[in-house]
Amino acid sequence: MGEACKDERESDAGKAFNVPVLFRGRLLILEDDPGVGKVVHAVGTASGLDSRVVTDADQFFVTLDEWQPTHIALDLLMPGMDGTQVLAELGTRQCTADIIITSGMGTRVLDAAGRSACEHGLNVIGLLAKPFSTKALRALFAVTAPLPGHIPAGRHVESRAVLGLTEAEFRLALKNGDLQVHYQPKIECTHGTLAGFEALVRWAHPQRGLIMPDQFVLFAEKHALIDALTNYVLEAALAWFSARFVDERDAPEVRTGKALSSAISLSVNLSAVCLQDKALVDRIIACCHRYRVPSARLIFEVTETSAMESPVAGLDMLTRLRMNGFQLSIDDFGTGYSSMLRLVRMPFTEIKVDKSFVLSATRSIESRAAVRSIVDLGRSLGLKSAAEGVEDALTLEVLQQMGCDFAQGYWIGRPMEADAIPAWIASRG
Repeated sequence: MGEACKDERESDAGKAFNVPVLFRGRLLILEDDPGVGKVVHAVGTASGLDSRVVTDADQFFVTLDEWQPTHIALDLLMPGMDGTQVLAELGTRQCTADIIITSGMGTRVLDAAGRSACEHGLNVIGLLAKPFSTKALRALFAVTAPLPGHIPAGRHVESRAVLGLTEAEFRLALKNGDLQVHYQPKIECTHGTLAGFEALVRWAHPQRGLIMPDQFVLFAEKHALIDALTNYVLEAALAWFSARFVDERDAPEVRTGKALSSAISLSVNLSAVCLQDKALVDRIIACCHRYRVPSARLIFEVTETSAMESPVAGLDMLTRLRMNGFQLSIDDFGTGYSSMLRLVRMPFTEIKVDKSFVLSATRSIESRAAVRSIVDLGRSLGLKSAAEGVEDALTLEVLQQMGCDFAQGYWIGRPMEADAIPAWIASRG
């Protein structure tokens, strides 16, 4: 089996996996090391994925066409066509599978391959440097595996677009309330105190299962429905936030444990298209008045790319929001190619470190340096810093040492329905 995998090799590949599994996806593994292929196959099977291993690129693409996998795990160093060439071809074929890239060539090569794959439009869910633990591999499958009851067995929702989606279908979802707002907690790095929640929309489709926002937001933008979607999220999120964290008489449980209801904020994402809507600020102000939410408690997150797509209109919109007391966060910072000078002149109050850097911060010198530079940049400009993608205690510790202000991620709390928030708060003591 070699040195490609470590920890629990025999136990993970042994009798613990000989349990009947209801497959909820298909995993295609490209790996020329039989031992590693066996372990990845076993972990995938135990995670609810019908798994197959192939050892060369020709066989891989034949199986890809015939089997249509929902997940792919591939090693970069392969004989013949190497992993980077395979990834480029997958991009050409517009592959929608969730992809895990492995390599024994070091984190610098692995990170570069991951960035290249993303540039090809691929959905990379993880990078694993060899030797990797089966626990780390299981964690990736657990994060991306469909939740029971949300996506029917055997059904796969495409990762970037919902095939056959119609404008009438989306309008009906808005009308019927099929779109759900989930909330992901955000904590202060130093003390672990609850700092706020990010509102994240999901579509509970009666036939397609739970659809994530990256699968329908672009559709909404294209069909001039993004304003309706933004209004929907604002109304739902502010109604919940007002009842739970503004009018405390309705929810005394939020004042227990580590929750500080007087300081808790609510973050809402704005798309690039929204920044062109001159009436948006007035609608936001009216909505806040309706639900008695102070503007200072609301943070609007705008991606770096969105902010620079139309910098003049974006600057006007962001300035108006700040003039009315709203907080502004520049999301996914460091992933775009815009001028830093133009960015720092915009009235942001928070800089958010992209999870692509945070996820690998404990194992990659380059990612750690990127996180530190962004946190330091924020501090020098008087901005709070927030990191997303915190999936273990060690990552949070690294962020604390760097002086990062806020953190969010699956280790802290997954996005959850409103009814689950009180239990999450109580669990934190």
